[in-house]
Amino acid sequence: MDTREEYDAMGTVPVPATAYFGASTQRARENFGKSGLMPPKAFIHALALIKQCGALANQELQLLTGERAAAIAQAAQEVINGRFDDQFVVDLFQTGSGTSTNMNMNEVLASRANEIITGTKGGKAPVHPNDHVNLGQSSNDVIPTAMHLSALLGIQKHLMPALEGLHATLTEKAAEFQTVAKIGRTHLQDAVPILLGQEFGGYARQVALGQQRVVRGLFSLCELALGGTAVGNGLNTHPDFAKLVIARLNKQTSVEMREAHNHFEAQSAQDAAVEMSGVL
Repeated sequence: MDTREEYDAMGTVPVPATAYFGASTQRARENFGKSGLMPPKAFIHALALIKQCGALANQELQLLTGERAAAIAQAAQEVINGRFDDQFVVDLFQTGSGTSTNMNMNEVLASRANEIITGTKGGKAPVHPNDHVNLGQSSNDVIPTAMHLSALLGIQKHLMPALEGLHATLTEKAAEFQTVAKIGRTHLQDAVPILLGQEFGGYARQVALGQQRVVRGLFSLCELALGGTAVGNGLNTHPDFAKLVIARLNKQTSVEMREAHNHFEAQSAQDAAVEMSGVL
């Protein structure tokens, strides 16, 4: 297999010549598990959207040149469109807070951005994976943000429409079956008569209550850790970075997200995700 040399803080490592990822991703491939489980595509695409909005926000803050920001944004859009799905190769079981997947994204976007600007993929110039793609960010705030965003988009685009359709159908059947008698059962035994419409009405109500619980859970998921960087104090990011990124995310997704009320809490636990998991 043809390879090229890529380097990071630990030295050089051979990377497949056709790969858009770099040394950090290759080391993670070698160091971590081989479960065959990868981060879901929805998560990868959400992470790319955060990087895209981050690059444009950093341009607005005059921290990135227009050329770099535009190239990163274009590369991110290509990831969102699924063009580079095969370049996200780090096993789901990895150390840290998704650091290797975050670096996988940073390297792919930098590599493709460099190809857009210079015609040659890879490397760290003119676009650097850390200094430019990851500017103002940390795995510790970006990965939890991507978890929330991917869940929000999945619920918005797929789950809620499906629940609405299911509720409507069950409600229709409850009316249609209102004159159909059957035997109700308890403890696996025939019990007393019941109308089939009553049974389907119960199903419809269960779905309606499920929808209400999901909506309540969405409020927690809409709070994002972005802006806390490594430990929650926002070191090495512009104070307006998270606000600008979240405003762009809201515009693109039509979801009303907001910056965490307390970044130390947001990065210490994933209680909002646990809450929504329980609801689901």
